[in-house]
Amino acid sequence: MRRTSPFAIALTFSAIVLATGCAPLQAPPSSAAAALQGVAEAPLTAAQRQQWLDRVTWGATDSEDAQLQRLGLKAWLARQLQPGPQPLPAQAQQRIDELGISQRPMDQVLLELGDQRKAVQEAASADEKAARQQAYQRTLNQLGSDAQKRFVIRALYSPAQLQEQMTWFWMNHFSVSLRKADIRAWVGDYEEQAIRPYALGSFRSLLEASLRHPAMLRYLDNASNAAGRINENYARELLELHTMGVGSGYTQADVQEMARILTGVGINLQPAGTPPPRMRAGRQGDYLRSGFFEFNPNRHDYGAKTFLGQPLNARGMAEVQEALDRIVAAPATAQFIAHKLAVFFIADDPPPALVQRTAQAFTRSRGDIAATVAALLTDPEAARFGRKFRDPLHYVLAATRLSVDQRVAADVAPVLGWINRLGQNLYAHETPDGYPQMQSDWASSGQMAARFEVARQIATRSAVLFRADPKEALEKPPYPMLSERASVRQRLPQWSQATQAALAQARNPADWNTYFLSAPEMMFR
Repeated sequence: MRRTSPFAIALTFSAIVLATGCAPLQAPPSSAAAALQGVAEAPLTAAQRQQWLDRVTWGATDSEDAQLQRLGLKAWLARQLQPGPQPLPAQAQQRIDELGISQRPMDQVLLELGDQRKAVQEAASADEKAARQQAYQRTLNQLGSDAQKRFVIRALYSPAQLQEQMTWFWMNHFSVSLRKADIRAWVGDYEEQAIRPYALGSFRSLLEASLRHPAMLRYLDNASNAAGRINENYARELLELHTMGVGSGYTQADVQEMARILTGVGINLQPAGTPPPRMRAGRQGDYLRSGFFEFNPNRHDYGAKTFLGQPLNARGMAEVQEALDRIVAAPATAQFIAHKLAVFFIADDPPPALVQRTAQAFTRSRGDIAATVAALLTDPEAARFGRKFRDPLHYVLAATRLSVDQRVAADVAPVLGWINRLGQNLYAHETPDGYPQMQSDWASSGQMAARFEVARQIATRSAVLFRADPKEALEKPPYPMLSERASVRQRLPQWSQATQAALAQARNPADWNTYFLSAPEMMFR
């Protein structure tokens, strides 16, 4: 019998895929439980469990499937919707604790970076200056790399899988890029302090937390926005990308007014306890500093402002908060966030009625993210509607989770390499719109060929994750026996005859793993 080469099978799979077309702010008490009242208690079929696991988590595993069976859908969803951290497996937490980013507070990091910049300036020769500049860049690179590794460890092993998905969703929504300036130093703290605590909490709190963080203020240039020197960059993206959405009814005048509102919202990297700057009489009480965030009245435009058709009544930082309240309460914001969540979880072109019901949940709950996501996920129309194409991050994490389950990697750098190879380097999208979520953005023939190569690496050499030293020999065999996994076997009855025929051609477990992980069905969740 003539055998088809793995690469030929990969190209066939690619053609099939292309043809388918398919400072803490307190959140209000979550009302997500109300959305779970209608969830049936009846046991799920294997296919239904796979759909829930692939939608809510970073990818189904045997252990996650067993937990879903044990708890039942309602209790399992309630646990996933619970905001806040859940303990990682001890070894996974140890890997995070070993990262340099976990061992130094941000103020210490800034002192070290400041010393390195000073050393560059004081270099006695061009060669010495170049060497010191390289050392400074290595420090920044390591900070960015540590943030990426920490995210991947949590995505692979955290029991709070929905929390992890939503952390990525909001990091991509309130996107900053480590390719700009010194954002590499800040991106880990941005995720940890501004995004992660609110990922399933209050959208209003999340919005202000992102506004207060140096990563956002540097990335979108609001740190330089001052009365008389207006910079509209952050104001424009806050309205267009973070809240109301383009074409939702706000005007260029609203962008200009928002930029004026945001004057004085900036950064202060001086040590804690440094006296505030001298200010004009009557404005000292408006000065605010919290961590590295500063509202400086000397830089704020105190003129009267009209925003979204109504005058603003507050002053100083309270004026900023009044504007944020107005934005979050706008129906356009509920619609924009609901649509983006539906695209992320359900389909590229979600049913308008589903989006509308999700927007209503956002409004009813005053922007409670857990309640909004619960309404979306449990809507009967969501269960009936199509499949969602995996972007590179979802694909790599799903394939890796399926391969390693709860066995903790000694080194997740290969996982980052696989993600980078597919073009979705974490925190590196240069424009503020974040990485796209549509199938058309990630289903080219070149992408599919690259996915086959990544699938082959995971399928045949996933043991690279379990050696701490790249020079160590790989364990034998250097791959899992995927065909023996319950969560793998449960998928096969729903897969096409073409895929089944391709799997039947596998000459050994490594080939079988490769064909399985590169199958067109694995491109969807």
